[in-house]
Amino acid sequence: MRDGFICVAAGTPKIRVADCRYNAEQIFTMMREADKQGVKILALPELCLTGYTCGDLFLQDTLLEGAAEGLRTILEATKHLEILTALGMPVRAGGKLFNCAVVIQKGTVLAVVPKTYLPNYNEFYEMRWFQSWAPEDGQFQIQDGIVASGSCGCAGQCLINCPDVPGLKVGVEICEDLWASDPPSRRLAEAGATIILNLSASNEVVGKAAYRRQLVVGQSGRLCCGYVYADAGEGESTTDLVFTGHNMIAENGALLAERRFSTGLTIGDIDVQRLAYERRRLTPFPPVREAEPLYQNDAEFTPCVTKIRRYVSPTPFIPENEADRSARCEEILTIAALGLKKRLEHTSARTAVVGLSGGLDSTLALLVTALAMGMLRRPASDIVAVTMPCFGTTDRTKNNAVLLAERMGATLRTIPIGETVKRHFRDIGQSMDDQDVTYENAQARERTQVLMDIANKTGGLVIGTGDLSELALGWATYNGDHMSMYGVNASIPKTLVRHLVDYVARDNLRKDQELTRVLEDILDTPVSPELLPAVQGQISQRTEDLVGPYELHDFFLYYILRWGFSPRKVLRLAELAWGRDYSREIILKWLHSFYRRFFAQQFKRSCLPDGPKVGSVALSPRGDWRMPSDAAARLWLEELETL
Repeated sequence: MRDGFICVAAGTPKIRVADCRYNAEQIFTMMREADKQGVKILALPELCLTGYTCGDLFLQDTLLEGAAEGLRTILEATKHLEILTALGMPVRAGGKLFNCAVVIQKGTVLAVVPKTYLPNYNEFYEMRWFQSWAPEDGQFQIQDGIVASGSCGCAGQCLINCPDVPGLKVGVEICEDLWASDPPSRRLAEAGATIILNLSASNEVVGKAAYRRQLVVGQSGRLCCGYVYADAGEGESTTDLVFTGHNMIAENGALLAERRFSTGLTIGDIDVQRLAYERRRLTPFPPVREAEPLYQNDAEFTPCVTKIRRYVSPTPFIPENEADRSARCEEILTIAALGLKKRLEHTSARTAVVGLSGGLDSTLALLVTALAMGMLRRPASDIVAVTMPCFGTTDRTKNNAVLLAERMGATLRTIPIGETVKRHFRDIGQSMDDQDVTYENAQARERTQVLMDIANKTGGLVIGTGDLSELALGWATYNGDHMSMYGVNASIPKTLVRHLVDYVARDNLRKDQELTRVLEDILDTPVSPELLPAVQGQISQRTEDLVGPYELHDFFLYYILRWGFSPRKVLRLAELAWGRDYSREIILKWLHSFYRRFFAQQFKRSCLPDGPKVGSVALSPRGDWRMPSDAAARLWLEELETL
């Protein structure tokens, strides 16, 4: 359970209708198997101890007493297991019968939760046998010799606390409760529940599985919770219906695990720490207010390291499915272009000025600018593409910049800045032999000055090319490439920049093969600021040799900024995602570098120009990331030292 992960499962035992003794054996056997696999929380189907399809047998004392005896058998058989389990059974109370979830741990009943909303339509006639229980009905008084040590109340007012796992509280609702306009899970989440268990018996008809999936996933997103849905399956009567054991585990709008047409366990891990962070971040999510009355009890867990079963993508900004990736690229290009379109309209800019280096970032900026001009029904010649060769510029990047501008139809200007920079060096006493940070940054600032002055002369705007990854690392020259009049790449990470350019290259293949060839060569060019002299005509300065692999930094960026994970947790996930490509020592080295640079370079982000937000992670100081420029990194770096 370290780092907030808790292993959960939805289980569908193979049962026999009305054979409570057999069903009890199947249930405690499944609990034992789940415990062996590290499961800490298990949800079982609605009325699984008797079978959901018993019909009028529910009114028979023999069945009800058999269910009570079956529960006692399960409690005795699992008294040494700490797995928290919710199972379904009929329970008598107040002279009526209720469809209940019984929550047990270590041979003790922690809670008995009656169903709130009973269906009474088509094939479901629960109101023929069962009574509903509403919040106003108060505490649930149980018969049948079932002794609960704590919570007995309606679904929206019964909560299991888990003090050993910070942030973990468990609530339960039953099948139809989820379908209601005001599900009990809403009240449970507002009372602090981070995991909701749903004990269900939902039959299968064509199209229902998709609708059911939408409900479960949607509710987990709406309530910012983990949702474990356990469905009845094989063994239920097939007189009129078929049950397929459609089990699901969802977390905050994402489906983590799913299984249909089988019995057994569906296992996943829910990140309670992540849910707690998201609830703190989301202002629409209300502060915890305990329902009145709120019936609670505590579950006990032995601290352990949960095996992470979920897939951790090494590229969190990039969909791995090609169709999804293409759709994402199209959407991002459109959003960025719409942002620039509005700015060009508002300022009545006659031109858009782009510094073109022959690298990925400036290429993307030109592509977005061309899209914006197209939206305005203006010619691409209103784009002034400026290439400014200097000491480190290679023929490859210069030629690609020229060819790209020509194929795009932009107005190209080539302005060598070498002599200007040398004169500046003489003015400030900088030796050409001293290739220090002044040597590099003077070139970047001269380029920005040229772009700004051309924008003034042409009545235009300078379009920024810096991307999100560079801004996070501070890999920009202050008041150099750090500055522009509108930064179209500002919220696009470096790894995604590459895919956007590649998407345009592939999409353009049949239209202009020469443009595609140029884009492909740009994609094949090493990432470099080209501020140090080339060696035998080749790029001598490779950015990733200096600051580290962007694929790692983008991974760090996503989990640190989007989810607020600690250094230890980020390292753990990075090892899962990148362990085959990078050793723990290398990942730790660049993670340390990321934190150090991120804190030290905030002053550059505090004065960023405007730019369009395209994703959930952005660093605009006006809304997305507000951090003091002199914040100390000590706590984060000290945690890294312990790793």
